[in-house]
Amino acid sequence: MTGAVNMLSRQGRCTVTRTAARKNTQQTLPANLRSYAQAAAVQDTRPPVALFGLDGTYASALYTAAAKTSSLDSTSKSLAALAEVFKKDTKLPAILNAPTLSSSDKSQIIQELQRHMGSLDKGETVKNFLRTLSDNNRLGILQGVCEKFGTLMGAARGEIELTITSAAKLDSKTLQRLEQAVSKSEYSQGKKLKVISKVNPDIMGGLVVEIGDRTIDLSVSSKIAKMNKLLTDTL
Repeated sequence: MTGAVNMLSRQGRCTVTRTAARKNTQQTLPANLRSYAQAAAVQDTRPPVALFGLDGTYASALYTAAAKTSSLDSTSKSLAALAEVFKKDTKLPAILNAPTLSSSDKSQIIQELQRHMGSLDKGETVKNFLRTLSDNNRLGILQGVCEKFGTLMGAARGEIELTITSAAKLDSKTLQRLEQAVSKSEYSQGKKLKVISKVNPDIMGGLVVEIGDRTIDLSVSSKIAKMNKLLTDTL
């Protein structure tokens, strides 16, 4: 792991690739969600960065609604609380994506999610948003909305996300060293880093570091893939 940290600090040795350009997948919003995405009368109510995917579209709409009602802080805290629920209950995504959920089931789920938010949801912005997701059979994207809303809030605060993916969970000391290495590089753009740690056994070892729209792939799986390609091209 020390070798990976050193490689990050020596920018010249890092293999940096631009993430593939993503198509704008914004979809036509249902009528009862359009109210969230009305063009803002004030510049500050607009999402600070463009997001992609259906969850990004909904997260952006929620950001606009929360900004227009001056409830960004409470909305952010409420979604952070829900994000913790997803971390603790690994079965929740499957439940929310179940096609057999009845209206009664959805109402009970929303009530349970509200319980986890407690008094954080001032103005009931998130409660109303959950109902919108439920009415449009989109509760399954809630986890993604929580993550992407966090991205919007970070951008609004002038932060840049640093996502570190490893095959096994990294300790806080290693994460701190990685953060320091990246913060001293040109990739941080002089902004405050928001570190997100993820675990993906499929990379087999090493690290995959994503910052902004850049990816630094130091994973074992990537090296094996390159070696296999080299062998295939040679034979």
